Amino acid sequence: MAAQATAAVGPRGTGRRGLLRTLVLVAILLVVLYPLVWVIGTSFKSQEEIVSNTGLLPERFTPGNYTDGWQHFDVSFTRFFLNSTMVALLTVLGNAASCLVAAYAFARLRFRFRRFWFAIMIGTLLLPQHVLTVPQYILFKQFGLVGGEWPYLPLLIPQFLATEAFFVFLMVQFMRGIPPELDEAAKIDGASAYRTFWHVMLPLSRPALVTTAIFSFIWTWNEFFRQLVYLSDLDHYTLPVAMTLFIDSTGQSSVGPMFAMSVLSLLPVFLFFVAFQRMLVEGINTSGLKG
Repeated sequence: MAAQATAAVGPRGTGRRGLLRTLVLVAILLVVLYPLVWVIGTSFKSQEEIVSNTGLLPERFTPGNYTDGWQHFDVSFTRFFLNSTMVALLTVLGNAASCLVAAYAFARLRFRFRRFWFAIMIGTLLLPQHVLTVPQYILFKQFGLVGGEWPYLPLLIPQFLATEAFFVFLMVQFMRGIPPELDEAAKIDGASAYRTFWHVMLPLSRPALVTTAIFSFIWTWNEFFRQLVYLSDLDHYTLPVAMTLFIDSTGQSSVGPMFAMSVLSLLPVFLFFVAFQRMLVEGINTSGLKG
């Protein structure tokens, strides 16, 4: 009888704990989604209602904010979207290619002072990015790359030189988890270091590459300070810099169109993350030792 009572109470207690966890997760989800829902609702409010109505949903929908925001400046927001997309995709390409090569050298190759240079690279993570802004600006200014015909070069060149120590460290740690017997088997088959990298390490490093691509795209898409420093022409502005134009020098602002463009600027990041997250999961499930 006691065993039957325990069996009867056990599932009920488990069900209550499961219900409690579900309620906690739903509460956390509501807290996390509240700012996003508020921004979307505010993008459909008029200028007067934004000041008076602090609720989530507008009393009177104003979809014209999206049209007004898209054509608010002399340059269409299409140009800003294209500029941000170009800079973000080239940054993803540069970080993925350069950091992968550097990580392969640190993780697999043997050369003098390898640990010393790796420690120096890790030490750069301790430096705030703003500390490096002035020296980098002076360097690019001396090279004639600031304000040139293609002002995006100061933003892109460092990405092709493996300057993102975080991604190099991430890939090094991932490669160290790949069995070294694969390299030895490739050497026995007569493969050089280049062929080993191309045919062995590169396919197995797909999860690390996808992670690098996701974070590179999101960080570059949302980056503001460096883009503000190097971009001075309206035609070259990216989305984060263009958002500041909704507030002019007199203090007047077009809040409704600004929130509308903010909502649209979130869509590429969301779609990019969803697409590459699927690839990340597939890469983790399918990568490994294959005959």
